[in-house]
Amino acid sequence: MIRRTARTASPALVAAALAALALAGCSQKTKPPGDAGVCYHVVPQADGSMKYNKLVDAASLEVCAANLEAMRIKFLRMGGSQQEIYGAYQANFLFLQKEGVLTSTSLEGPRYVALVRTGDGRLAIPGAMPQQ
Repeated sequence: MIRRTARTASPALVAAALAALALAGCSQKTKPPGDAGVCYHVVPQADGSMKYNKLVDAASLEVCAANLEAMRIKFLRMGGSQQEIYGAYQANFLFLQKEGVLTSTSLEGPRYVALVRTGDGRLAIPGAMPQQ
């Protein structure tokens, strides 16, 4: 009969893993401005910083996203090639992509769906469109 014994991690290995997790939690995160009601177009710079261009005063995140989408389409019609753009609204980054608009509290953090694209390309709140 073969007997298996449980393996235990050495205390030094556990301490090293915890230290690595602690340092990962302290990493620098890029935060957007938190100005109330101001919608920004965000442009990444070559040095890794961000440039915030005030676009409009907006009553909601959806209004900000709609203005960013209008700006994106206008630039594409003028010959631009930038399909995906960044924005910021009240301490949240907005990421306009082909799937819709994602949002996050930091540039490096997890992104959550804010608006989705309908079949004809318009932006809508998830679940607002009737299912077929």
